[in-house]
Amino acid sequence: MSSPPHNPSSSPSAPCTQSLGSEGQQFSPEERALLLRSAHEAIESALEGRAISLEPPTAHLAEPRGVFTTIYLRGELRGCVGYVFAVAPLYRSVIETARAAASEDTRFQPVTPEEASELEVSLSVLSPLTPIMPEQIEIGRHGLVVTMAGHRGLLLPQVPVEHHWDRVTFLEQTCRKAGLPVDAWKRGAKLEAFTAEVFAEGQV
Repeated sequence: MSSPPHNPSSSPSAPCTQSLGSEGQQFSPEERALLLRSAHEAIESALEGRAISLEPPTAHLAEPRGVFTTIYLRGELRGCVGYVFAVAPLYRSVIETARAAASEDTRFQPVTPEEASELEVSLSVLSPLTPIMPEQIEIGRHGLVVTMAGHRGLLLPQVPVEHHWDRVTFLEQTCRKAGLPVDAWKRGAKLEAFTAEVFAEGQV
């Protein structure tokens, strides 16, 4: 697809690993299933060159939220792209990031029509960013954004869990993701945290 408006922020240097722990549950099973279906429809329609509606079907799904869409093929990561900030209605953001994950994640070749029917989707719906102190970070609960001197790096809450990182390693790896020295979090880098409601097919 063409670049989505709003410039999605992807995670090209570290896997978006799948974990189904979530911070509360703001979305019903029906809403989760609808969002997952819309991600598939977004990818398939882009491959077929046809338009689909971006209009949210409910007021709840029209609320602006940050979201990351992660796609897998036969259990292996195939793409991950997302919006850190709440720049558009959630329903539209899922469609845009799903298409981008399938075609614009620079770690992978674009998804082919043959692969599309085998894809599995995981969605991470983000809370707003809030400032946080290093000692307040909870592994498995918080995602992290590190910003300094025009550099920004983000890792989702499930990443340190999958890699068995402690808090310091999580901070260091997020700094590395930003292209900063690993100790930038000690040297004035801005730290912001978020939580995510994470759900995937078969887990709604």
